[in-house]
Formats: sequence, C-alpha cells, structure tokens
Amino acid sequence: MTIPIVELRKAAKEYVNGSLRVKALRGVDLKIDPGEYAVIMGASGSGKSTLLNLLGCLDHLSGGDYLLDGESVLNHSDDGLSEIRSKRIGFIFQSYNLIPQLNVIENIAVPLFYQGVSESAARLKAETLAERMGLSERLKHKPMELSGGQQQRVAIARSLICDPILMLADEPTGNLDTQTGYEILELIDELNAEGKTIVMVTHDDEIAHRAQRVVWFRDGEIISNEWNGMPKS
Repeated sequence: MTIPIVELRKAAKEYVNGSLRVKALRGVDLKIDPGEYAVIMGASGSGKSTLLNLLGCLDHLSGGDYLLDGESVLNHSDDGLSEIRSKRIGFIFQSYNLIPQLNVIENIAVPLFYQGVSESAARLKAETLAERMGLSERLKHKPMELSGGQQQRVAIARSLICDPILMLADEPTGNLDTQTGYEILELIDELNAEGKTIVMVTHDDEIAHRAQRVVWFRDGEIISNEWNGMPKS
C-alpha cells in the first residue's frame, strides 16, 4: 500500500481577527500520493494559501491532523518543524525570495549551510543544480543582475538542493512574462516526470491543465477534486 506524501485528516484552521474568528479551513480531507502533480485553485480567501502554509509546516493546524510521508507533524516543536522544512520540503515562491547579497551559487547552497554541510560539498552540489537550470554562465551574479526567469531558476535549484520529498509552489510564474513562465513550467513538468511530488497554487487555468489533478477550494472547503478531468475520492 502506497503511503501518501500528504494526508490531511479533518484539517481545520482558524484565525482570530479582533473579535472575529475566521475559519480558513473547515475539516479538509486530502491525500496526495508520491509523484503526483496537484494544482490548488480557488478565489482569494478560499483557503488555498492557508493550505500551502500548513503543508509547508509554516503554520499550525487548529484541528485535525497532517501526516507528511506517513508521519504526523502536530507534535513537533518549532525547531522540529524548521528541520522538516529544511530537509523534506522545497519551496518555490512568486517573488523568488533570494538573498540580495549572495550570488547564484551561494543562494542555491544556503539550505545546506544551515545543515552544517561543508562549503566545498555544498558549492559542488549547487553548481551541478545551477548548470541543470541553465545558469552556468551566471554563477557569480547576484539576484539584481539576473532576469526574473533566471531568478526563478535559482529559486528552483535552491528548492532541490536537499532532495525534498514534497515541492510547494505559490504562483511561480506570477511575476514572469508568458514565454519565461512557460519555460519555468516546463522545468516543473520535468521535475514531476522524474518523480517529484508537486503541489502548486495558481489562478491560471492554463497552468492547471498541465497538472494531473486539480483541487478547487471555496470558503475553506474542497468543492471539487478532479484527477485527469474525472472526480476521484
């Protein structure tokens, strides 16, 4: 029996805003198996960004459970969650989130530095990933010296440096022109074809068509869960 990479069980999240309680997630059940490419869609305020934060161990559930590769994350300390994020989850953000003072190699290698990997080993792995992303001529360039597409390639390489079991992408082409966005999506397609499990939040219907599965949210609940165009429980 395959163990899901992601399993939410009655997952709930509430925020307190003054005297108001906002129910961002309302008892969500969701499984994502190894190697799936799932897209999360829905209007602003539907719960999709909250979901991504929870999957990335950036926030805590108010109720229910979250199992990552079969292990509940509920009882982990903040340090434990930080370790999970650094070793098991790769993040790709719309705004790239690169460190301006660091060059391409240094930005890619940052997660390994925090894990105590030697500088030589970290740089070697970072160089390999940079070359794969088509950045071999930009290794010593800093983010401000790169195009948006090149910055996103650096961010993708950084997300891969620890060989994560789950990759989370939040509108990864939102700041890119159409052609550059297409090239980034091609890279993500290739990673999925190699077996990476990917969960992406997007507003773009065209991007959704590239995924194997589309999960629609409304008011903190899943209203549609489609696999290759057909509902799947």
